[in-house]
Amino acid sequence: MNRYPRDMIGYGPRVPAADWPGGAAIAVQFVLNYEEGGENNILHGDPASEAFLSEIVGAEPWPGQRHWNMESIYEYGARAGFWRLHTLFEDAGVPVTVYGVATALARSPEQVAAMKDAGWEVASHGLKWIDYRNMPEDEERAHIAEAIRLHTEVVGTPPCGWYTGRTSMNTVRLAAETGQFDYIADSYADDLPYWMKFGRRDQLIVPYTLDANDMRFATPQGFNSGDQFFTYLRDTFDTLLAEGHAGRPKMMSVGLHCRLAGRPGRAAALRRFIDHVAARPDVWIARRIDIARHWAERHPAGAHERPSMMDRDAFVELFGGIFEHSPWIAERAWALELGPAHDTARGLHNALCRAFRSASHDERLGVLRAHPDLAGRLAAARRLTAESAAEQASAGLDALTDAERKTFETLNERYRKKFGFPFIIAVRDHDKTSILKAFWDRLEHDPETEFAEACRQVERIAELRLAELLP
Repeated sequence: MNRYPRDMIGYGPRVPAADWPGGAAIAVQFVLNYEEGGENNILHGDPASEAFLSEIVGAEPWPGQRHWNMESIYEYGARAGFWRLHTLFEDAGVPVTVYGVATALARSPEQVAAMKDAGWEVASHGLKWIDYRNMPEDEERAHIAEAIRLHTEVVGTPPCGWYTGRTSMNTVRLAAETGQFDYIADSYADDLPYWMKFGRRDQLIVPYTLDANDMRFATPQGFNSGDQFFTYLRDTFDTLLAEGHAGRPKMMSVGLHCRLAGRPGRAAALRRFIDHVAARPDVWIARRIDIARHWAERHPAGAHERPSMMDRDAFVELFGGIFEHSPWIAERAWALELGPAHDTARGLHNALCRAFRSASHDERLGVLRAHPDLAGRLAAARRLTAESAAEQASAGLDALTDAERKTFETLNERYRKKFGFPFIIAVRDHDKTSILKAFWDRLEHDPETEFAEACRQVERIAELRLAELLP
């Protein structure tokens, strides 16, 4: 099977009603990444020092050595930054989700106690704050299992959420396969939660953010001042709030790190943003687990067929009649590069139409000739396909007067004699009057123009048929 695994459509233009509690127009949640004590360090068994997300922009790892400056920056996050942010959130009455690196939490019992006392959600940020891109699958699976075990031991309860951060291509699947998590956050693909399927498991994904994130203080061309940070957060919030008021409620994530946002000048900007959010009555400020549970209740995983995951026989069996008596179109469409974007009616319609459009003239002519006459002999003898019978009935063509039937018979004969195929029209778009008008109008076409019009009508009929089978 030639399959493209990336989902490039998502919700598309049909954004689901989030139905946030209290009729809120936006859900806002704050994440505090607790990584201090879990970063790369030869004390932790790593080959080199940490080089990521610190005040030392562009730092390089020191193989086989400890890095005093880097270590002290991370220590600031645990010793001072965490407590400043803890006080800020507690004073504002804002719930928080912590992404806690298991080994970091194990080295910070006072901070863990403060998180629990505040009622914060403590999700798992993996076993260690390291890059997993080149780690063998079995080793990463073992890290995930150990992270869950150690997190449960240190916090007292197992984690309900997961976020690795520096992932491999296996990470999300491996985390989902544990069956442990209400949500996984290793995605930046949407403004709303969504479901992914791994084997038989439907896994909820609650996307995270790298843009509304203080990490941009530690990257080239990032935030240089608290004002830039505040302005970006405010503009993001205001845009999503306006979309919510327009009937498209979204979610906003704010990513924070103890050693970054915990610095005084940045914490002041964060406080201004919290005040900006708190001034609105139509906002739901929630932990990520609250958002995940709300979404799972309001928008459970769907059970519709996924064409891109079907084998050839099942695909052709279900979709072989979308183009009248022409299963070869479904066969050719199945062989295309299908993916999640083709699991909707519009997506699969595009794939089927590609197979139809790339066929030879004689093959497409065969599709046209496979269609029955409107209100013709096959209809009278009840020998139409179920789809054609329902379509003709929708326009009242199954209940014609004798005079109307005679008119259709005459027009069918004239049309076939001129063009060599039956008159085809998407009858669900019409009634008897407009069908008859189209009949007369199209009889004036030249053969080339009418062939193209008939092909367009065949594609429209296919689109309407698919709409009854897929979202």
